[in-house]
Amino acid sequence: MFVDTHAHLFYPNFNGEVEEVIERAKASGVDYIIVPGTDLASSVEAVSLAEKYDFIYAAVGIHPHDTKEWTDSLLNDLESLARSSQKVVAIGEIGLDYYYDFSPRDRQIDALDSQILLALKLNLPVILHNREADTDIMNILRTYKDTSLKAQLHCFSGSVQDARELISMHHLLSFTGNITFSKADNLREILRHVQVENLLLETDSPFMTPVPHRGKRNEPSYVNLVAEKIAEVQNITLENVAQATSFNAFRLFGIGRKPGVSYTYRIGNSLYINVTNRCNADCVFCDRKGDAVIKGYSLRMKKSEEPPAQTYIKEIGDPSQYDEVVFCGYGEPTIRWDVVKEIASYVKEHNGKTRMNTDGHGNFINKRDITPELKGLIDTVSISLNSVDPQQYSKLMQVDPGLHAEMLDFARKAKAYTNVVMTVVGLNEIDTEEAKKFVEDNVGVGFRTRPYF
Repeated sequence: MFVDTHAHLFYPNFNGEVEEVIERAKASGVDYIIVPGTDLASSVEAVSLAEKYDFIYAAVGIHPHDTKEWTDSLLNDLESLARSSQKVVAIGEIGLDYYYDFSPRDRQIDALDSQILLALKLNLPVILHNREADTDIMNILRTYKDTSLKAQLHCFSGSVQDARELISMHHLLSFTGNITFSKADNLREILRHVQVENLLLETDSPFMTPVPHRGKRNEPSYVNLVAEKIAEVQNITLENVAQATSFNAFRLFGIGRKPGVSYTYRIGNSLYINVTNRCNADCVFCDRKGDAVIKGYSLRMKKSEEPPAQTYIKEIGDPSQYDEVVFCGYGEPTIRWDVVKEIASYVKEHNGKTRMNTDGHGNFINKRDITPELKGLIDTVSISLNSVDPQQYSKLMQVDPGLHAEMLDFARKAKAYTNVVMTVVGLNEIDTEEAKKFVEDNVGVGFRTRPYF
């Protein structure tokens, strides 16, 4: 259920108790643990633990505290160690620490650059430590943004702006037990702005022990407390957090496996219907042609794999148990409009609520006005406005500019039969206030901004 991506099980305060600590972790639903080294000796210990336990993996690296005597020979030793075991899944813990300054800053930077280059050479991700070195860390990562470098920003405490930029560079963030501390409102606010699709779980054992165990030694079995706080802050289920972060561990470190396709998937107390992956648009911000995974659910399927309505209906069961049943996924649901109607009819007959997320091209796709058919079947239609400018809309969605007017016409007609909300993605190039005013003045329906990262 959980992957603890950062636990220093070689620390002396685990001596004699590693077996018990591991058993408690397994009993708490921890499937895998990554043990990152902090110097050459602890990296050797991390590899030894990984070789001993099939669910433990290792990272090898020199922590910034230990880079004062950095030499190229250390890099050669790390490379040999990384190549010695298939259980080594990252270079880390590496980075910069300007809080303690145990090592000269120029040595820290030299060591970080060298170890990043080693990671690229070995095709491994890096696990990054950053304490009060935001500017240098960001500048260094920017120099690698056009490479294959992938990083975990461990124990993240940067700004929302930094988080947005790091995610745009395809890096992942993780928070420790400090998000459970009573005075950590600033961290929780940052966490609120980062989608779980961009997060990993970690404990940083034996440090950063979460409430209610604060003051005691931390251990991997407490990672569920971190996950619970993430679920609370983001108003999603613990299962959503577990599935999404486990998939992220798979795609960054190669641990575990990609989930099989889901026809229905639950987010919070809503059930989503994966109608199709097909779409007449190809939005630049959509992952339809990538992993097509949301909250840890894989939505990728070919046209030949699209199930009939009865398959979805069977999985829905009693629709009244959900806040709403949402036709969504990584495709355009009106491409299978007859299937949507059949499922929606079942949901409404059994006292459920429905919503459909659409690009608003349903009439164009079906070559007729389908908006009267929304009545009594779809309680809310959420339409992707994306831009008030047809040319920008065309570039974002990679469609003919004329479909902008088609989408607006669909929205105006649909509001006669159901509740309509128009949305934009929170991209830097989109003026959300302008979009909101446009919708109010020109369409007369609701408006919402969708998070991008």
